[in-house]
Amino acid sequence: MTPPTALTIAGSDSGGGAGIQADLRTFFANGVHGLVALTAVTVQNSLGVQGFTEIPADVVTAQIKAVASDMGVDAAKTGMLATAEIIRSVAKTLDELGMDFPLVVDPVAASMTGHALLREDALEAIRTELFPRATLITPNLDEVRLLTGVSVVDAATQRAAAEALLEFGSRWVLVKGGHMQGTEDCVDLLSDGREFRELSGPRYLTENTHGGGDTLASAITASLAKGASVPDAVAAGKKFIERCVAESYPLGAGVGPVSPFWVLDR
Repeated sequence: MTPPTALTIAGSDSGGGAGIQADLRTFFANGVHGLVALTAVTVQNSLGVQGFTEIPADVVTAQIKAVASDMGVDAAKTGMLATAEIIRSVAKTLDELGMDFPLVVDPVAASMTGHALLREDALEAIRTELFPRATLITPNLDEVRLLTGVSVVDAATQRAAAEALLEFGSRWVLVKGGHMQGTEDCVDLLSDGREFRELSGPRYLTENTHGGGDTLASAITASLAKGASVPDAVAAGKKFIERCVAESYPLGAGVGPVSPFWVLDR
């Protein structure tokens, strides 16, 4: 039988731990066929990003249209979109396709150290162009701060951040708590504005977390492609990333990747 399809619109990672590479291996591990629209080619390894070359916006949109028109899209996610021009082009293309599928927006806007990866015009394009079209957005706490100005330090500010993000128009928001300091567990907050669900999981003592955000977002996208509701897809994604972090491995002199290899033992 033909498996469901999931489209990732994101940049590559030459180190193989994040970006398109993380998305595709997560899609495979969750039983969906991965489709790709490449937005940028990065030069990076475990020590960080040394540079990147963006793909022309018209080439990005052509990739989306090519796979969508022929193979169909059951769910899609965005990752690194690099520039405001690419963001606007992706939003326009999704509208032209009718976008009758769930869209997960992972606003890749901050590095592992919390530094901004996008200029303000690109951040504004994410707020105004992508978020209103999103089924779910999945920012980490540094991205929350860049997008809303809210610094999340506890459960109350995490809820305030969710409320602020929902004002940009997405149906659901998942405020990830992995970067919160001083907490024994890793608590993510899922909300659609009416209900607030805390998803708590263990916090593992490892520095090898490269690609964790991409992997979580793509695991959620895979579940949505298979027809799950947003709360069920997020719960499944949370369990998946927990195991991937637990099974992460050192690679190179810096931060190693989270690992979906555990699915091979099932």
